[in-house]
Amino acid sequence: MQFILQPFPTTQPLPNIQIIGNITRNENKLNLDYTLKGNLAEIDIAPPSDTASRKDELWQDTCFEFFLGIKDTPEYWEFNLSPSGDWNVYRFTGYRQGMAEENALTTLPFTVERRLDSLVISLDVNLDLIVLPQQAIEVAITTVIKSKNGEVSFWALTHRGAVADFHLRDSFAIEL
Repeated sequence: MQFILQPFPTTQPLPNIQIIGNITRNENKLNLDYTLKGNLAEIDIAPPSDTASRKDELWQDTCFEFFLGIKDTPEYWEFNLSPSGDWNVYRFTGYRQGMAEENALTTLPFTVERRLDSLVISLDVNLDLIVLPQQAIEVAITTVIKSKNGEVSFWALTHRGAVADFHLRDSFAIEL
């Protein structure tokens, strides 16, 4: 399934970019590709790290994210992918409650490809450690973009709240 992310409405000027991608679930493997296109010179993109690892607060900078919940349950996971290669996965018991690192996932297999006019993040993760293959999942695809001038914009499939809030289950718009 293809997607295009939309910026949360703001009075601040937005960077001249587009965030598009694809998401599929085959058996219990989730494949997700983001492509950031446009004037990348405007965007603060972390350089590749030789020591990429699990890190907290990646959303403070440009970060590709998605939220995954089991249909008809309050629990969900937040996945953070930094262009540096750093990552994290958090588990929540309910809306912004019970946040903890998801220790069932000890790695997050994704790649970062820097092209002349785009940045491509590709993830291929086996969900068996957190979701049963027969369970329907709901997904929100999101991105935090930090401009070089320090302005932050929030991009998602849909924005359901009065403020940018990726945790709202109403925004988990894709069912797989």
